[in-house]
Amino acid sequence: MSNPLISYFQQFRHISDEDAQLILNAFELKSFKEGEYPFKGHRICSEMYFVCKGVVRIATHNERGVDITHFFYCENHLCTILQSFNEGIITPAAIQACCDAEIMVITKTKLMALYAQLPYLRDLIDNINQQHLIHKVNVRNRYLGETADDQYRLFVEQNPDIALRVPLKDIASYLGITPQSLSRIRKNIR
Repeated sequence: MSNPLISYFQQFRHISDEDAQLILNAFELKSFKEGEYPFKGHRICSEMYFVCKGVVRIATHNERGVDITHFFYCENHLCTILQSFNEGIITPAAIQACCDAEIMVITKTKLMALYAQLPYLRDLIDNINQQHLIHKVNVRNRYLGETADDQYRLFVEQNPDIALRVPLKDIASYLGITPQSLSRIRKNIR
């Protein structure tokens, strides 16, 4: 059975065709245009997402209203606002499509029912989420102490596919610099 979500899970463990069908029946494929929000924030995030095509970002606004990108997810990644999803708490964070995207969506209710049918799936998804958290910390730590120029170089080096597909304002907010500064940095690098 060929499906990006099942292929992704197959990287970690074998999924039988019967189990794959149960998993696929629980998810819904949705399309989002650039700038649309799979999850708008300021409420409880009760869905988990799998990016089939495109790039999404986890973002918030600080107390001054400045847009802050916390992380990008491209194809073949699960994403959600994990603390809100797990603990049922309201979050200011949102998930926004940075370009046109196709995303598979499952509600927490459907995921819990799926866990009851396929108990191994909970451990699989928990392990994937734990690996994502470790990866996020490691990525953000690489930027510490670097100049804005070096941060941008590092970002492009580590994420060439994302750098070409997302708006510069989103990259700037991720790096903690203004879009004008990023524009100047890009001119100096070329």
